[in-house]
Amino acid sequence: MDNETTGNPMAGTVTLTREGVVATLTLSNPDKLNAFDKPMWHALIPALRQLGADDSVRVVVLRGDGGRAFSPGADISEFETERNSPEQGIAYGHLMDEGLHLLRELPHPTLAAIQGACCGIGLAVALACDLRVCTDASRFGVPVSRLGISMPLPEMKLLYDIAGGPAALEILLEGRVFDAAEAKDKRLVHRIVAQDAFEGEIAATCERIVGGAPLAARLHKRFIRRFADPGPLSEDEIAECCDCYGTEDFREGYRAFLERRKPVFRGR
Repeated sequence: MDNETTGNPMAGTVTLTREGVVATLTLSNPDKLNAFDKPMWHALIPALRQLGADDSVRVVVLRGDGGRAFSPGADISEFETERNSPEQGIAYGHLMDEGLHLLRELPHPTLAAIQGACCGIGLAVALACDLRVCTDASRFGVPVSRLGISMPLPEMKLLYDIAGGPAALEILLEGRVFDAAEAKDKRLVHRIVAQDAFEGEIAATCERIVGGAPLAARLHKRFIRRFADPGPLSEDEIAECCDCYGTEDFREGYRAFLERRKPVFRGR
């Protein structure tokens, strides 16, 4: 297993690990339940760029260090020095926007493995992933109004797109922290599992994703997002979705089915 840790060791860090074709990004700020600080963004962004350029990756898992929390949000202790004016807020916002954009645009399937608190920017990071699985003890919310600020627009758009306008407004206006069942009801998570079954479910989810053809996964990600645009599909887009019939993975897939064996996909 390869490991790479980026960031100031005195502050938060992001650790990238590989187990075969599964990459894991671990958010770590142990003294603050993995609250996001500036060094973590400076670590996460290059890690995402590295993963985006690596075609050998089949799935990327994001999780919080220690199992107590995914991330409760931003490190509030930074606000006085890093976000103490509209200009600083804009600059910090650009940093977060870049990280969320890179995560959202990763070609590989992404899975947020959520334990404990998942709030504020932590929730936005989870919402930028394709799939979200949490424990039954997880907690969610966006209590930023209590800090006298609004949720930044790119994060708010993620919340709106997934939860819908009425639920997003409820979450933002009330600022409540709520349980996993309510989060699932609001479409913020896909599955809830018991704590003792959590690691097994994360591993099984990765195994199911890895069992599919990576080129098909990329097409599915691209076109599910494309459907948000009400414009008609172009002839080029329709043709792109049929390109899979000319790939080695397609031939491997149907031959493996006919031969009653497990396919070995190579992303070609």
